[in-house]
Amino acid sequence: MKSVALKAYPRSQVRQNVVKKLRVSGRVPATIYGRQTKPQNLEVNAREIGDLINHAASENLLVDLAVENDAKPKRLALVQEIQHHPVNGKVLHVDFHEVAENEKVTVQVPLEATGEPAGVKTGGGTLEHILHKLKVRCLPKDLPDQITVDVSSLEIGKSIHLGDIKAPEGVEIIGDKHISVLAVSAPRAEEEVVAVAAAPAAGDVEMTKEKKEDGTEGAAPAAKGDSKAGDKKAEAKPEAKAADAKAEKKK
Repeated sequence: MKSVALKAYPRSQVRQNVVKKLRVSGRVPATIYGRQTKPQNLEVNAREIGDLINHAASENLLVDLAVENDAKPKRLALVQEIQHHPVNGKVLHVDFHEVAENEKVTVQVPLEATGEPAGVKTGGGTLEHILHKLKVRCLPKDLPDQITVDVSSLEIGKSIHLGDIKAPEGVEIIGDKHISVLAVSAPRAEEEVVAVAAAPAAGDVEMTKEKKEDGTEGAAPAAKGDSKAGDKKAEAKPEAKAADAKAEKKK
């Protein structure tokens, strides 16, 4: 990766209200870290850092940082982290990680798939990105913007593993070589799709209970004829009692 020149300025104020004024003036607060040096607060031109990010393939940027009135004329650094405004996307803060030209760095690099998989083209499958970034280790000058993998020959049910990817010269891909990185999955069966669509969603089934005339919940009413039979039995009880009384008098 080729380094890009960037001008920076020392920053002494870190209070929130001062930082807001700094952004309004067209500057972005920044911080540079390094194993050999203490963290230092900086500020960079908002338009310059914005142009660098917009023209880069990824946010992995290698810069020759020229800090005004600094003891070092240039400081080689990687853009470690960029904070963006959640609404307008403007750069709010930048972290730089100072590195040495002969010191290997470990960085996450974007993974890019090229070509149309055979399993997608002829079998209706779906290409799945299991990993979107790969961890690599290399010298700053060898750092790739991204790693590209050709997936044209990938059939349904097949996958590309980490160990199958050929790293650029001078770059080491770190991780378990057996991990799947890209795969083509089979299309879902039509019956399965229909079954899912027809199945009632949670909450669609409604349980109902019959209520008595007084409004209380209870069992369902008795079948027709049951109430009349009960009434007849109730009416017969006084007559039976009268017959029993006459029998007693005769005795």
